[in-house]
Amino acid sequence: MRSFNAVLALSEKSIMDLILQIWGGSFYLLNKIFFALSEGRKGASKKNLRLSAWSIYILGVPAWVIILVDHQDWIAASIEAGGVPAMLLGLYNAYHDNKKPNKVFNKLVTLCTYLALVLGLSYSIIYHAGITSLSQVLEVGVMLGFLLGSYYMAKSNRLGWLFFMLMNLNMAILMFLQEKPILMAQQLMSLCFVIYGFNKSRPQQS
Repeated sequence: MRSFNAVLALSEKSIMDLILQIWGGSFYLLNKIFFALSEGRKGASKKNLRLSAWSIYILGVPAWVIILVDHQDWIAASIEAGGVPAMLLGLYNAYHDNKKPNKVFNKLVTLCTYLALVLGLSYSIIYHAGITSLSQVLEVGVMLGFLLGSYYMAKSNRLGWLFFMLMNLNMAILMFLQEKPILMAQQLMSLCFVIYGFNKSRPQQS
């Protein structure tokens, strides 16, 4: 009986893990697709795609935080949560077509971004007694890519695409090492759309 309960508990955990992978992976992939498709467009079409991208990004955060905390990826988990203010700034700017900047909001997002960087890195170093594993190195890459990518994308700066490339590559390797094939595949697919978005964001020469 005890063995059956253990198998049942393991099965439930596997199902929940699969649901979280599909939830987090699909939402973040859709985010990159909407962002990429918005490049080169104008007017209502660009605005709607940007609003959809930021909204679905925010909705995917809880799944990623749960997955990363479960694996004690403290750096990556903290930046997922710490990046929410930048996502809200992106949503705000997209709604106002970047024509109504809010200086207080911008300063708050900058503060939250760098605070998340410091806290996530510091806690991981304390918890693991230093940078002692490949996963921590990958998390640092994810941290820089995610927070700075979200920050620059919220300001409609194409540098955000480059940081997203860094994030996707590092996260794909991290998910491979942690045996999360769905999330690894999602990160690699996202990378394709990030490269596409970066190319489309180049200033058009007259």
